[in-house]
Amino acid sequence: MSGPAMLGHLLLERLSRQVLERIPEPDLVMHDPEQVAAFVDCGRDEGLLAFTHLFHALQITPLLRPGDRVLDLACGPANQLLPVALLNPHTHFVGIDASATMLDVARATLARGAVGNVELATADMTRLDGLDDASMDGVMCTMSLHHLPDTRALGRTLQEVRRVLKPGGALYLVDFGRFKRARTQRFFAYDRRECQSARFTQDYLQSLQAAFSTTELRDATALLGPDVACYQTPLAPFMVVFKSAARRTLDTETRHRMQQAHARLTPAQQQDFRVFARWFRAGGCALPCALA
Repeated sequence: MSGPAMLGHLLLERLSRQVLERIPEPDLVMHDPEQVAAFVDCGRDEGLLAFTHLFHALQITPLLRPGDRVLDLACGPANQLLPVALLNPHTHFVGIDASATMLDVARATLARGAVGNVELATADMTRLDGLDDASMDGVMCTMSLHHLPDTRALGRTLQEVRRVLKPGGALYLVDFGRFKRARTQRFFAYDRRECQSARFTQDYLQSLQAAFSTTELRDATALLGPDVACYQTPLAPFMVVFKSAARRTLDTETRHRMQQAHARLTPAQQQDFRVFARWFRAGGCALPCALA
């Protein structure tokens, strides 16, 4: 992440009074093999997004208890679900996605990681018809809400989350927030263009353009109750997190798994992780344990 240039764009975001219209994703469900491959590659262990997956996995883990049954909405290729499942081997996860192509990739991802605590199913996150009321101890959704077509679909999704989640259950939702300036969107999408495919760069920009505003996200999540805290990256809402309170104290074994996962990042990924973690910490969302 390019620090000085990024800070300049964020300061301009803070000062800007303009409002960008949301541009929904052209493809609400990923089926195209080239698009899927570009998305998957950046999320693999050696990919550009691996440090973000670890960050969110660390944030999610204190919310979960051994024996929990946790739903992952729009799990995609399981690049995020895999590290969460590895950190929480005694928790059972159910990953759903509307794309059969993505679920095929997810099965390969989970097989590569040798995890046995995940099941996958085809489902639309706006209609969780196959799940009973209060049947889940936790619900997570990472970087998928912007694929919804409009605020009505966003509202239906959060209503379904409330329906299937047990009272006092774990919740972790994170997505992009909508920037005020098109130049900021283009900066984030193109900042690492030399390290990512042209298709991924295009998809990244479209995702930022499709992001809901912080107000729209707050309004939709309000029905989940006052105990869900909202955090966002300071100066501008690059990412917005809705998170319930921790439900357990981390044991020594879990902390060790977290530290090992961080140690497996490359030096460049660790540097990106530090920048990302500091940015969120400034917004009140600190790491659950020390990593070094």
